[in-house]
Amino acid sequence: MTTLSILLQSIDDVKNFVRIVNDYNYDVDLISGRYVVDGKSIMGIFSLDLASPIEVQIHAEEASDLTADLRPFVIAD
Repeated sequence: MTTLSILLQSIDDVKNFVRIVNDYNYDVDLISGRYVVDGKSIMGIFSLDLASPIEVQIHAEEASDLTADLRPFVIAD
């Protein structure tokens, strides 16, 4: 499993994030506080607090291709 911290600052960021993760067969979860939503669900993402960093969990042994595509959203811890 790979874990990243991201920040989605606009509606376009959310749309681009969902488009990117839907191109891969990995299961992706977004975690904000005590809430966990499917990273491929635009409605689920909009139910989160987007003003705060969100933890992304990619459920795959090796996901360097997806993490490279998500680089524009990643923030330093």
